[in-house]
Amino acid sequence: MKAFVVEKYKKNGPVRLADMPVPTMGPNDVLVRIQAAAVNLLDSKVRNGEFKPFLPYRPPFILGHDLAGSVVSVGANVRQFKSGDEVFARPRDHRVGTFAEFLAVDQSDVALKPSSLSMNEAASIPLVGLTAWQALVEVGKVKPGQKVFIQAGSGGVGTFAIQLAKHLGATVATTTSTQNVELVKSLGADVVIDYKTQDFEKVLSGYDLVLHSQDDKALAKSLNVLKPVGQLISISGPPDLPFAKSLRLNLFLRFVVRMLSWSVLKKAKARGIHYSFLFMRAEGQQLAEIAKLIDTGAIRPVVDKVFPFAQTAEALAYVETGRAKGKVVVAVAG
Repeated sequence: MKAFVVEKYKKNGPVRLADMPVPTMGPNDVLVRIQAAAVNLLDSKVRNGEFKPFLPYRPPFILGHDLAGSVVSVGANVRQFKSGDEVFARPRDHRVGTFAEFLAVDQSDVALKPSSLSMNEAASIPLVGLTAWQALVEVGKVKPGQKVFIQAGSGGVGTFAIQLAKHLGATVATTTSTQNVELVKSLGADVVIDYKTQDFEKVLSGYDLVLHSQDDKALAKSLNVLKPVGQLISISGPPDLPFAKSLRLNLFLRFVVRMLSWSVLKKAKARGIHYSFLFMRAEGQQLAEIAKLIDTGAIRPVVDKVFPFAQTAEALAYVETGRAKGKVVVAVAG
């Protein structure tokens, strides 16, 4: 099969089109013929080696974390899916590789594709949808009437999280650039802050939850917009000790993680705020719930550009510019 591989960890290194063997299946796997794959900044960070200490891959490895496609065959223990089913998934860590024509995915990571979406649209959902769901539903437990601040509202996670927070009954604030104000308003944002002309720290106060996805400066400011007992959930770091324990990191790496998060934890504790780092996990049952919301019209995908499979490297470079509105997708098969 054709696939885009990383031959060695390197910042801004190339991804190369190569012939790779079709993945072998285990008894709990479904083999998916991939028709579309989304491109995420996570792909860039993995290629650059930023996650190598706790999420190592042995080069050459296939990149890609989102897929939509059709089931070709199923393992002996698979009962939920059959050949021909249209599915979408974010494969679990250490089993990624969606920039390819086929991938074997554990059945518990897979869900039936939303019937209302095309393959390209469906591929845009899993990683950002699961990130938003786990932040707002699972960890944040957002309730009607709460105030939620979602940073970078026009990005992949932001466009999904705004819609999910509104569905949960929250008042939603977000940041974006001038040209994307109308986009985030159309998704349901109640308060829109143009980060080029406004400082969200001076506009917002008394918020119940912040979904942080930006830099350390924005992280520090986020503490000041939360009310006591509020929640600061970060998807961009620093990682915390529960995260390190969940990956069963060794004592040295746990110490490093503890040091990285020490400052923000100290500041959060002084304000009565709970800080947590979220590194989303694969979860097919949550994807099935997300699919229901999409098919009822509560959430819609936001796709900026669709690249042909041959231009996967160009698609990754475009994502790295930070200018994408919503998601970028690669059409693996026509």
